[in-house]
Order: sequence, then C-alpha cells, then structure tokens
Amino acid sequence: MLKIENLHAFYGKSHILHGVDLEVKPGEIVSLLGRNGSGRSTTIKTIMGLVDGHGSVKWQDKEMLGAKPYDIARSGIGYVPESRDVFPKLTVEQNLLLGQQSGGTKGRKQGRWSLDDMYQMFPRLKERQHTEAGVMSGGEQQMLTLCRTLMGDPDLIMIDEPTEGLAPKIVELVGQYLKELQKRGLGVLLVEQKLTIALDISQRCYVMGHGEVVFHGTPDELRADKYVRREWLEV
Repeated sequence: MLKIENLHAFYGKSHILHGVDLEVKPGEIVSLLGRNGSGRSTTIKTIMGLVDGHGSVKWQDKEMLGAKPYDIARSGIGYVPESRDVFPKLTVEQNLLLGQQSGGTKGRKQGRWSLDDMYQMFPRLKERQHTEAGVMSGGEQQMLTLCRTLMGDPDLIMIDEPTEGLAPKIVELVGQYLKELQKRGLGVLLVEQKLTIALDISQRCYVMGHGEVVFHGTPDELRADKYVRREWLEV
C-alpha cells in the first residue's frame, strides 16, 4: 500500500531524515515510535507533501513524492495532525461535512463513511453535533479530527500523537477506534509515544532515532529488545 525508500528531508539547512525505509500494508496498523525530535512527525509530514524531501514515497505503486498535499489526500491518504486543527467557530457537524471530498480520484470507491458512522463510533460527537468545536474538550476535539479525516474516505490514515494529553479512558477509546478502522480494511500509520497502546494494537513497529529507523519488528520482538527500548524509547 505505502512504501517509503531512502527518504531524506530538511528544514532549511537542517538534515532531519536520513534515508528512512518504511512500509504499510493494507489493513495493517503500523506504529512509528521514538522520542521527541527523532523524526517521526517529519516522516509523515513528508509523506503528506508538507515537507520537501527526496527519495521515494510510493502509494499503491505510484510515486507521490513532490505531489501537492491536496492531490495526496485525494489519492486516498488521510492525515490527522497532532495540533488537531478543528475549525473552532464551526459546529461539530459542519467540521465533519468539510472533511467530505467531492468527486475524488477516478476508480476510487467513495462514500464508505457517513455522519451516522461517526456518531455511532463516538456518541459524544452526536451529543455535541450543534456545538462549536472551539469550546470542546481536547479529547472531544481529537475524536472530531479523526472523524473529519475519515469523512474524506481514505484507504490509509496517518495519525500523529492521537493520545497526547488525553485522559486514560479516552486513550482506551482511541485504541478501540483504531482497531475498528483496521476491521474496515484501512491501513493505519500511527505516530505514538505511549508504548503500551502502540504495542497492543500494532502488527509491526518502527523505532526512530536521530532521523533514522533503528528498529523494525513485531511488538513481541520490541518487548524482548531491552537495548532498543532503553536507548531509543525510555526516558
């Protein structure tokens, strides 16, 4: 589905990514782990066309590196930023409707998700459907941002730190939500610092350090690798 090879990225003269290799298969949850500053967010921003890079980013065998972010989104890649970026003066329902795509890439299936789907997965959003997004709690805004991205009908969704600052009950809900996406056939690339949830829901994990992939394996293999956890994950 998504295959990245020898990906480099820069912020000005700062060389951030140093030859990253990564792939996500259909219906698979893959976690991208590492400490702050390791290059995780830069990786998915580069995939999304928000940061200039060189190397290869192939989406369903088509090279996407250098494409505009809106073309990447229309091709079937969804992106949930860490900042959430809701439209604060619009209601929950208006935010969700803005996520819908009109038309889309020829040949892609449309209309997989509806407002009813969003409200069924997150009843709290239905309760707040006429509420301005700017007055909602952080957890509610996180739910809204995830659902708004889904309304664009992606085949792969990249999510940056979805549990940051959330209460434990909401963290558990986000984990259940991601498993539900997998059941519906979506691929998920998850940037996450909470090792517990990442290891619980992922099929494979990548660990980054200093802009490079320093580990790739299954959750069980990462649990067993004390050196990688100590050197690149634990604080």
